[in-house]
Amino acid sequence: MLDIAVVGAGPAGYSAAITARKRDKSVVVIGQHTGWLARAEHIANYPGLPDISGPALLDAMRAQAEALGAQLRPGVVHQIVPMGESFGLSLGADFVEARTVVLCTGAKQPRLLPGEGELLGRGVSYCGTCDGMLYRGKSVAVVAQGPEAVSEANFLAGVCAHVAYFGSADPALDARIEVRGEKPEAIIGEARATGLRAGGQELPFDGVFIFREATALSALLPGLEMDGAFIRVDRAMRTSVPHVYAAGDCTGAPLQVAKAVGEGCVAGLSAAQVL
Repeated sequence: MLDIAVVGAGPAGYSAAITARKRDKSVVVIGQHTGWLARAEHIANYPGLPDISGPALLDAMRAQAEALGAQLRPGVVHQIVPMGESFGLSLGADFVEARTVVLCTGAKQPRLLPGEGELLGRGVSYCGTCDGMLYRGKSVAVVAQGPEAVSEANFLAGVCAHVAYFGSADPALDARIEVRGEKPEAIIGEARATGLRAGGQELPFDGVFIFREATALSALLPGLEMDGAFIRVDRAMRTSVPHVYAAGDCTGAPLQVAKAVGEGCVAGLSAAQVL
């Protein structure tokens, strides 16, 4: 079991990891460089490093965290489950356990499809390799909005009788998969998902799998209090869930690298102090 799991590989996440490693805590940083900073040609207002590019700044932070002994894991955390004295973090088929969590997920959160949140775990899943066997010989839909979609859909094609892929055609897709051009609009069903509304039609499926680059905060951790679109924190970066902290753009404006780094440092200190 790790001491601290940092969710998000950005300035806040790396700052939290560096601070925690300086206090000899075991740390994993889960995420990948997909935010706005990874596409920024230059950052003009970060103190001491004028006109550095976003990718160069991220690479330097990542290298420092790794050199100090932080574990780095690409992927998307789909759910965080309190487990008494620890937390379980689901990364598709993988699982991480940590005593504390620091959320550094950024400001942009995906918009859920109508019905998605209500039917999560009841016909709606974010992990094909985890839940695919529940749909052996059945018909499922894949809503492809992230890089994992192709490999997960291919896995499902070997298990399910029929896989409908709602996303752009990809040469790496299994030939058994049906690529659909309609835009997903909602999950249909009451007690359980019974299909997908797409292109103005209601299409029946036994299950719906959704793959994105990020998970909506409302579905990530039960009991997490929000302030509008942002996570509510105090000055120690504590959230409403004990031993869970948040830092960076996900806590609100100003959405600046310097603010994210400072909050990440505070969150790393706070997480280390309770261990």
